Amino acid sequence: MLAFFQDPGEIVQDAADRAASQGGSGLVERIADLLNVTHGHAQLIVTGGVIVILILVRWVVLSIVRRRIDDTSVWYRTRKLLSYSITLVGLVVLASIWLEASGIATYIGFLTAGLAIALSDVLKNLAGWLFIVTRRPFRVGDRVEIQGRKGDVVDIRAFRFSLLEVAGDRIAAEQSTGRLLHVPNGLVFTEGLANYTEGFSFIWYEIPVLVTFESNWEEAQRIIQRVVEELSPSKAEMRAMDQLRTTAEEYRISYTHLTPTVYLTVKDSGVLLTGRLLVDARRTRAVDQDAWKEILRAFAARPDIDLAYPTVRTYLEGPIRTQQLAPGD
Repeated sequence: MLAFFQDPGEIVQDAADRAASQGGSGLVERIADLLNVTHGHAQLIVTGGVIVILILVRWVVLSIVRRRIDDTSVWYRTRKLLSYSITLVGLVVLASIWLEASGIATYIGFLTAGLAIALSDVLKNLAGWLFIVTRRPFRVGDRVEIQGRKGDVVDIRAFRFSLLEVAGDRIAAEQSTGRLLHVPNGLVFTEGLANYTEGFSFIWYEIPVLVTFESNWEEAQRIIQRVVEELSPSKAEMRAMDQLRTTAEEYRISYTHLTPTVYLTVKDSGVLLTGRLLVDARRTRAVDQDAWKEILRAFAARPDIDLAYPTVRTYLEGPIRTQQLAPGD
């Protein structure tokens, strides 16, 4: 009856005290009464028992799991996850033993802040994964470049995505090196990301050809124009136009002309003719090879066209006198 007229705040406080006494502190009190030791000694005994129990649990679980897992990578991740989980459980239990109910909230607050700082990269990678799966800056199969590394996306996971490297420091052309690059997901927030195939699988490709000043550059330009037109068939161009119309609905992309062309400029060593055409993002090396084969064959049949290279020319004015030296001079 008295409890009925008790203040609601006191009722809540009594409930909290009873809950705390039933937790770690209640166990400590029972151990202290049972062994007739002080409260501090009982805390040490319970702490040691908790540590031993957690170590035994970890050993038993790992022994069972090890017999069922053959993949070393899965075993490694399982062992790490179990170790982290048991450590976290142990910290919470020890906190309930050594801290009062009011101190537990403070402890958990400090623990959460410490974990946020210590695991900032991990949390950033998780946020990057959420960004990747929701906003879709790239998908598995896309060719991307990030932080100077280029490759085809072959896997996306919670903490990183994997690229099958293209080009790199071993191969100059855009072909696979055979190496896998594992990139942290958090880099999508801090580094620029280039997607070569999203929405529009064609890219502009240029073939620079340098001919001498004395060459028939007009005929060379016509040859290069014919070659790039042959390598850019109308079917691919129509397909590119369809993809571009679809992509333009999401991004502000507007190309007026997709037809191949040849640009002309003058360099120190000759006239530079640059063929420009649309190619599939994964066929740049094949297109470059086919183009150069046709260009070299056509130039070989034209004696008035020569490829240029860096040269040094010396012009002399006035008569030139020669002198023959005697042997031994």
